[in-house]
Amino acid sequence: MYKVDVQADAKEAAAIEARRNREKQRQSRIFNARHLRMGVDVADLKSQVEERKRRQNAEKCRDEAFDAERIQCDKIAQMLEKEEQQRRRQLNQALVEFREQNQQPATRREWDIHDPEAVRKGQPARVSDDDPRCGPSSMQHFAGEDWNGLARQKLLKEQNKRDLEEQKMEREKARADRRYADTLEDKKRIELDLRALELARLEDECRRIKAMARADFNRAQAAEAAEQQRLAQQQEQDDNYAEIHNHLTGDILTENPDVAKSLVGPHRMVPYCWKGMSPEQVEAVWKMQKEQCKENQRLREEQQQLDAEWDRQRHLAARAAMEEEEQQQNFRLQLQKSLGAYNQQLAKAQKAHLQYLEKEVYSNTPTAQYHLQFNTSSR
Repeated sequence: MYKVDVQADAKEAAAIEARRNREKQRQSRIFNARHLRMGVDVADLKSQVEERKRRQNAEKCRDEAFDAERIQCDKIAQMLEKEEQQRRRQLNQALVEFREQNQQPATRREWDIHDPEAVRKGQPARVSDDDPRCGPSSMQHFAGEDWNGLARQKLLKEQNKRDLEEQKMEREKARADRRYADTLEDKKRIELDLRALELARLEDECRRIKAMARADFNRAQAAEAAEQQRLAQQQEQDDNYAEIHNHLTGDILTENPDVAKSLVGPHRMVPYCWKGMSPEQVEAVWKMQKEQCKENQRLREEQQQLDAEWDRQRHLAARAAMEEEEQQQNFRLQLQKSLGAYNQQLAKAQKAHLQYLEKEVYSNTPTAQYHLQFNTSSR
């Protein structure tokens, strides 16, 4: 608890001290004669402009770096995609060539069954009457008989054995090809990784060189700006000294009345060199002011007369408006009285009409017995 209190007091004291320092800095800026005359904090504005420029430059450099890296990644991806497509194309081409060379229809085990030329290639059932294949009765063999079954089975077994050996060799070759392709792919991937690392290293080196060049450029600009500021301050100081000397040795402080004469004409003068008027000029000014006072007095009297006339006209208009309003009020009262009398007469007439209807017209009011007499029969 005590540690928390001490930390809070320390933080509060630090905050108070920071506010005091900011207030002192603000007072030093406000009560500075140069800044007060200019009306704005030029140094603060310059620092804000420089900070914004630095931030914009940093964002621009970051965007350029991101763009370059994105372009590099796109190039690498395109290269990898092209190599993958080329590898697939080579594999498909090798597969097609292998099928054309080693998987012909004639090398299949069932080719003797599905051979369309089997009938043409085979021997006829009977060559002549002395065909030794015919039996003692000189008859042809019936369909379904297989005299060369054992030889054919032996040949089929040998052919199956050869086919199995060929398939085994093909599988071994395919396995070796796959191992070779995987080895090539691994080597290619390693080569691409090394190339990507080399590109990344070159990019880092380029970025580092750019950063060094930018830092050197910034330092050169800062030195140039400092030199220009120093030269500007020196020039301003020299100008101030020259201006002070000109004022001390000029005609303004020496009270020379001839400096106020203008070269345009004798009746003109230079305003910033004028030292005052002569007694004749002062007398003429006083005379003109008296005439102006008399003229102003005359104008005020005319204005008062005009205001009085306007007030009289306003009173007359107000009186006429009051009289008109009284006439309208009387007319409204008379209209209300006439409407009241007409309404009373109309009410009496309506009341008399109602009495006539109730006593004369509607004298025989139907009862419930009258309504019950209907719908009592089928007719």
